[in-house]
Amino acid sequence: MDFLTELGIKDKNFGASTGIEWNDTTDQGELKIVSPVDGKLIASVYLASEQNYEKLVSISVEAFKVWRMVPAPKRGEVVRQIGLQLRKHKDALGTLVSYEMGKSLQEGKGEVQEMIDICDFAVGQSRQLYGSTMVSEREHHRMYDQYHPLGVVGTISAFNFPVAVWSWNAMIATVCGDTNLWKPSSKVPLTAIAVQNILAAVIKANDLPEGLFCLIVGRGSSVGERLLSDKRVPLVSITGSTEVGRHGAQVIAKRFGKAILELGGNNAIILTPEADLKMALPAIVFGAVGTAGQRCTSTRRLIIHESIYEKVKATIVKAYGGLRIGDPLDENNHVGPLIDKGAVEAFSNALVRVVEEGGRVIYGGEVLTGAGYESGCYVKPAVVEAENSYEIVQEETFAPILYLLSYQGEVENAIELQNGVVQGLSSAIFTRNLLEAEAFLSAAGSDCGIANVNIGTSGAEIGGAFGGEKETGGGRESGSDAWKAYMRRQTNTINYGRTLPLAQGIKFDI
Repeated sequence: MDFLTELGIKDKNFGASTGIEWNDTTDQGELKIVSPVDGKLIASVYLASEQNYEKLVSISVEAFKVWRMVPAPKRGEVVRQIGLQLRKHKDALGTLVSYEMGKSLQEGKGEVQEMIDICDFAVGQSRQLYGSTMVSEREHHRMYDQYHPLGVVGTISAFNFPVAVWSWNAMIATVCGDTNLWKPSSKVPLTAIAVQNILAAVIKANDLPEGLFCLIVGRGSSVGERLLSDKRVPLVSITGSTEVGRHGAQVIAKRFGKAILELGGNNAIILTPEADLKMALPAIVFGAVGTAGQRCTSTRRLIIHESIYEKVKATIVKAYGGLRIGDPLDENNHVGPLIDKGAVEAFSNALVRVVEEGGRVIYGGEVLTGAGYESGCYVKPAVVEAENSYEIVQEETFAPILYLLSYQGEVENAIELQNGVVQGLSSAIFTRNLLEAEAFLSAAGSDCGIANVNIGTSGAEIGGAFGGEKETGGGRESGSDAWKAYMRRQTNTINYGRTLPLAQGIKFDI
């Protein structure tokens, strides 16, 4: 395939890179990467060893000593060039994202565009790593705070956004003066290897230090655990399940490291009687079936006022009936495959459980077979009538299942349902009533990190801080002031007088 050749993907690939060299370890096992699109082998990757990990971290630590002293705008110039290289290879990388992960080609290319956008954002950020000046209580004193580079930043990324989430972390960390160590999901390592090859051109052109961008594809039980417990890596950003994040946070906290956690979502859209249903429908359907329901911001619950419930239900079922399911590289299709057969099994099991709890599947739920579905990873997205209290509804099933929930009375009742889960990532309300919208956004409203009015739960812009509350982890990535997490904060006081007044007016004469 031409896009594999363009991206430097070989039949067999090594799993550890310093940004300049690939380690040639072959004795740790071999990942055979099969596309969920057609069930065909794409390529394989040799797993990296713990010795590879040790080499990468050591080199990255040494690179940090150099990189932290490079002026931030010059660091931004490097990121600008990375953005240019991503533009050059956008179609090829976007196609690989779609073929390896299974999301639609539009979404694959859109994910690469997010990488480009965060590069542009980070370039501007490189000139705005600002601190604040405070008023000192002592005469002839000036007080201010500033931010310094932190060190090696580890990024553990998930399969559903195989390259974008890394870029949210790495591009901001790079302009902040940090070096990067990336451990991608073992389900989609080829996209990470492709990005590493793209970075190599910028590293070479600018004679950048080896270790600025490191990549390691290895077992979580060995390489992953070393990364979590390594005191030389002061910050680890983890995207994944709540259980993965809980374990990672505990290990990192034990060594007093910092963690950015972007974990599970159980996102809801509220439809009040004053919602514009024509506007809401595309947001609901895309939010529920985009990326085959495998976004952390996917819409999983639709909370509908009882007065419009039957109308909305009929409209949703009709819209689902028009979905085209198939090869995501065909831009005429809306829904591609799930990542693997394990995800298909989780989808089917969730539907069995919801029926056992009293729910009713009113559309979809089948595993698709036959021509075009040979990989066994295609399903028909499901619409289910349920109650918020069901155990399965309380969980995040990473698959295209949309639960329809009814509420009565005022919008506060809908907000209570919305908040009545342990996750707190994304949320949305559709209403033309200003009072309802403001109630949703108030301190008594949505308890999620993202709260939207008249747009859906997915499709967050890179300019805003991304992340959630409760079991979603509480971390923030990407825009706004999320850059501060990648730096260490320092308060400075300067005495420009000729005496030494002590704080709080204390007298200490010697």
